[in-house]
Amino acid sequence: MNKNDEPFIDEHFTQPLSAFWDVAEVQGGTVRVGGGALTMTIQPNRDRYTNAQVDDYHHDGFRFRWRPPLRLTVVAQASAPAEALRGTAGFGFWNHPFSPDAYRLPRLPQAIWFFFASPPSKMALAHGVPGFGWKAATIDANHSGALMLTPLALPAALLMRAPPLYARLYPHIQRRLKIAERLLDSGLLAERHRYTIEWRSEGRGAVFAVDGATVLETPYAPRGAAGFVAWMDNRYAVVTPQGGLSFGIVPAEREQSLTLEQVTIEGL
Repeated sequence: MNKNDEPFIDEHFTQPLSAFWDVAEVQGGTVRVGGGALTMTIQPNRDRYTNAQVDDYHHDGFRFRWRPPLRLTVVAQASAPAEALRGTAGFGFWNHPFSPDAYRLPRLPQAIWFFFASPPSKMALAHGVPGFGWKAATIDANHSGALMLTPLALPAALLMRAPPLYARLYPHIQRRLKIAERLLDSGLLAERHRYTIEWRSEGRGAVFAVDGATVLETPYAPRGAAGFVAWMDNRYAVVTPQGGLSFGIVPAEREQSLTLEQVTIEGL
């Protein structure tokens, strides 16, 4: 049990799927359990949003149950390397920030996860890191220090359209938003690997590892509660410090999937 009296999870995806998980299958997305694995698949689709997802918060009224200190372990494999996939995919913890619903209003984002996005996505959140690819990443804009930046967002975005000002200003903003990213080898996605995130207690940051080898160690990590999510979809997003903001659908030419063999969440 954790400090919030919630059970930790050790899921190896035997049939039937545990009622703990909420499943989303949107317009051709499928979630299937078999052979000791859960596979989220989307079909070729050129003009409709398609999503296959599992999470642990939709059926619970968006009550996010996870807080540090904890360790997440996921054994996962996608159907192709990063450069052959379209849309976004990943697994980890976030606060589902941008989708208003009957239970809550939108909020500023916080996440700690392994995250993939294909072009034309351009989420250039970390200085010097491409806005697409397979990444280990954190962000926490849902705290008072980040909220204090809100009145400055527009003038800062305009100023940062000048490259020298972007290079000077944005690292300070990135630290305030607790953003850290590390681009990973694109071939990892097509192979079976064990991914771990140590989400440490406040002020101690996080450590990301693949097969036990550290790929990102950062002093930044979310402080608020978050929910577990894993998904594969055909969406793209453009979010840049210079004020770029757009969303859309990426045409998927072939079937693609993300398979999980294990999800373990345990205390540190």
